[in-house]
Amino acid sequence: MSSPADFERAIARAMAHAPFLRVAIEQQPDLFAELSRGVVPDPAPFDPDLPIGVAMRRARRREALIVAIADLAGSLDLNGVTRRLTAFADRALDAAIRAAILERAPDAEPVGLAAIALGKQGSCELNYSSDIDPILLFDPETLPHRAREEPEEAAVRIGRRVVELLQARDGEGYVLRVDLRLRPSPEVTPIVLPVNAAISYYESQALPWERAAFIRARAAAGDLRLGRHFLDAIRPFVWRRSVDFGAVGEIREITRRIRDHHAHGQAFGPGYDLKRGRGGIREIEFFAQIHQLIHGGRDATVRAPATMDALDALAAAGRIGGEEAETLKAAYVVLRTAEHRLQMVDDRQTHTLPRAQDALDNVGLLAGLGSGASLIAMLKPHVAAVGAIYDSLDPPDTDALSPDDDSLTAQLGAMGFADTETAVQLVERWRGGSYPALRSPAARQALEAVLPGLMAALGQAPDPRAALVQVDTMLSRLPSAINFFRLLEARPQLAQLMATILSHAPPLAEALGRRPALLDGLIDATALAPMGDLPALIAEMGRGEDGDDYQATLDRVRRIVGEKRFALGAQLVAGVSDPLDVSHGYARVAVAAVDVLAAATVADFAVAHGLVPDSELLILALGRLGGGALTHASDLDLIYLFTGDFAAESDGPKPLGAVHYYNRLAQRITAALSVPTAAGPLYDIDTRLRPSGAQGPLVVSLEGFAQYQRADAWTWEHMALTRARAIFGSDAARLAVGAVIGDVLQTPRDRGKIVADAADMRAEMARHKPPAGPLDAKLLPGGLVDLEFAVHVAQLTGNAGFDPDLGLAIAALAERGIISAAMGEAYRLLTRMLVLLRLVAPDSQPPSEATRALIVRVLGAADWDTLVARFDATRQDVAQCWAAVSGGTDEH
Repeated sequence: MSSPADFERAIARAMAHAPFLRVAIEQQPDLFAELSRGVVPDPAPFDPDLPIGVAMRRARRREALIVAIADLAGSLDLNGVTRRLTAFADRALDAAIRAAILERAPDAEPVGLAAIALGKQGSCELNYSSDIDPILLFDPETLPHRAREEPEEAAVRIGRRVVELLQARDGEGYVLRVDLRLRPSPEVTPIVLPVNAAISYYESQALPWERAAFIRARAAAGDLRLGRHFLDAIRPFVWRRSVDFGAVGEIREITRRIRDHHAHGQAFGPGYDLKRGRGGIREIEFFAQIHQLIHGGRDATVRAPATMDALDALAAAGRIGGEEAETLKAAYVVLRTAEHRLQMVDDRQTHTLPRAQDALDNVGLLAGLGSGASLIAMLKPHVAAVGAIYDSLDPPDTDALSPDDDSLTAQLGAMGFADTETAVQLVERWRGGSYPALRSPAARQALEAVLPGLMAALGQAPDPRAALVQVDTMLSRLPSAINFFRLLEARPQLAQLMATILSHAPPLAEALGRRPALLDGLIDATALAPMGDLPALIAEMGRGEDGDDYQATLDRVRRIVGEKRFALGAQLVAGVSDPLDVSHGYARVAVAAVDVLAAATVADFAVAHGLVPDSELLILALGRLGGGALTHASDLDLIYLFTGDFAAESDGPKPLGAVHYYNRLAQRITAALSVPTAAGPLYDIDTRLRPSGAQGPLVVSLEGFAQYQRADAWTWEHMALTRARAIFGSDAARLAVGAVIGDVLQTPRDRGKIVADAADMRAEMARHKPPAGPLDAKLLPGGLVDLEFAVHVAQLTGNAGFDPDLGLAIAALAERGIISAAMGEAYRLLTRMLVLLRLVAPDSQPPSEATRALIVRVLGAADWDTLVARFDATRQDVAQCWAAVSGGTDEH
């Protein structure tokens, strides 16, 4: 808290070193007296008894003195200073718009014209002597105008009057400098744009740098409803889900042009440009905006307009380092504060430290530092730190690949390609524009920029030739490769991970060939972190933009699920996650998708058909989804049930009987979960475990389900029921179905019949679904299927160990001596192998040497032969367990 003495010292420095402030003090003795007592007056309204222009000028002079003295006294921090300056600018701009409209139409409502604040006004960070950079928009349908005057003419005249009221100087000074050049094509467009034309421009023609400008956009004055409508309409233009590294490169190019154009202010010392110099304010802002453009389309939490808020959000989301954020924030405060001291001297919009020693000393004295040398010393470490952090955004320089075949062969050989002939052929194919995605000049330019780093990464891949061929396949399928190349150029480490994926994981390579944008999800380390919990995944999938319809929800969930599954696969290939954890992650992603899409489908279906009173839909998961451990290739085993009276009728405009209602609703949900959309496919859904299988209705009542399970279900259906769990429905409904399942499973059974039925079923399965290869951890004798059969028979005959999680069920059975405790470790090894091999050896055949090394590393084995021996021994143990439980031999 600042004391009156702090204010007295601040006033003394202002009088001695800031001519502008000295005059302001002399002109406002009453205000001076308040400030001398340590009082910071609140903003005052514009004097209604004065012409609006005079009232605003006097108010501006008052605010300028209050903010300056409170700043110098330490009563306002940087955030307080910039927000108060911005609040005044908003009030003045709004008053000018209102006055300009009412001058032309005194009896009209002042609507139809909005000011979109960009730059520092948009982010509430105006500096002491800022100009403002609004875009003025009008609605021809609502803007007041005179008779025989077109709305377009009225809008331009109103806009000119707004600028005049704010910017014209007289004996009272001025209000604000106004710069309208950030509007689209300012050299040819009117100063006030029709809102629909502006929306059309930003949706179809806008330049990349304009995306960055709109990160800080805000409806600040005039018709705020109109302004917000415009910003809502162009939000997808600003926040794109697919990362556009062309826009990022454009911002970096702007920085380079600024550095070149303002070369005289780049060197640190007297004459240094605090805003545009290397390591200056602009580079802190651009650093934040670049990362917001990269991540903001997917993560709304990082869309903060203000620079320091953005840095905090980016650090909290793990997009930048916490230490990096703190370094940049500290520098931002120091640099912006120094900028304010410069501008307080003469109320000039300057950012350059004086070259003359006396002038530099004057600024240092105003800042309370004693001298210009002290000011320079204070700024120096911050400028150096910002410059180093910002320069780190540039990818490392790499030598271009030669166009000469012999030289190219030598380069590719040095990069690690044993088959240089194939590598040279493919590079020449790409350079020759053999594929549609490579035929434009921009595509070839982007290719050449990324080619050295891409080929170096592929050359170091576990299987360079396989990775290279996969990239060629991807390029042959892409409609455009420019953004793909720019992404890899901007994130060289991503090329290395991609090369590893392409070397090892055919399913991921195929997915990447269909959707190269999947790489976007790997641009930061969070993609390789453990998958979030179920509530977080549901919240992420359910979080759409305002106005999203049902189709948008289907597309959004497909995009997110695709990205999550790809990231989980990448974790396996990168060797950073336990396959068991990945399998649980796959399951949580699937359950979240079911929850979000089922809820959305129920709501959409209810629009036409309403709801069935005192009734609801329940979804049971069975199989691997029920057990919470999926693979990349798993389908979803579901049973649909409904509660309440089967004879009831829905209450919507088109009512349906309950049975018909829920069967149609379940068909819609199955389609929502399975039918490909523009965003890609989702899951294969298997509902054959429902009562009566494919011959029965898709949905039955909970009462009917209970009756069927107690009286008519086959042994294999009760085996399947041991892994059933409700994944959609109210808590009460889940408890009800859980009670039914528990009651059915606890029913005493004929052991001989259970064993005989299970043995017959396993033999039938072996005949119709033989193992795919020598590494089929699921279907080989002693594989996961045999283990599952052994566990389920033990559960049903022992009336114990009922848990959908197979690992927990085995532990419970082992504790009671019903099954060998060794089966727990067998389950973990077989599941790990299944999850990993579904990605890296989906045909269950022995993979390449490079992929064998990956499998050995992920599974913690000494070598491949040791792993295979362990696999064989485990299967032998499982086969013996199955034989012991089923009373047969360990052969099928």
